[in-house]
Amino acid sequence: MLIPHLHFCGDCKEAIGLYEKAFNTKIESIDYMSDGEKIAHAAMNIHGQEVFLNDNFGNKDKSLDCAVHLIITFNTVNELLACYEILKTDGNDIGTFSETPYSKLCGNFMDKFGVLWGFMADA
Repeated sequence: MLIPHLHFCGDCKEAIGLYEKAFNTKIESIDYMSDGEKIAHAAMNIHGQEVFLNDNFGNKDKSLDCAVHLIITFNTVNELLACYEILKTDGNDIGTFSETPYSKLCGNFMDKFGVLWGFMADA
């Protein structure tokens, strides 16, 4: 099993709230660091994939030099756009969304936490 693990710079709790809204999901488990505020480990399900989150090692400078790119495939363009509208706030569009030979709508962006996303729609 391969589990994506998203690292944040002290704003994991905020990211969880945004991702719960954007992906219509809920946090499944959460453990706090000794300060009782920062998150040591959390797990949530995003589009059928378990994802871990915590407050260590985040993308502090929001660099696009990134070895991991999370791709989400949506059933429809409308689902993709609804999720993107929530996540794009204070983010960084890398390119425009467009139709490709393999997707009705496809595009990449970095959210305000420095997580690089690729969105694709099947229909």
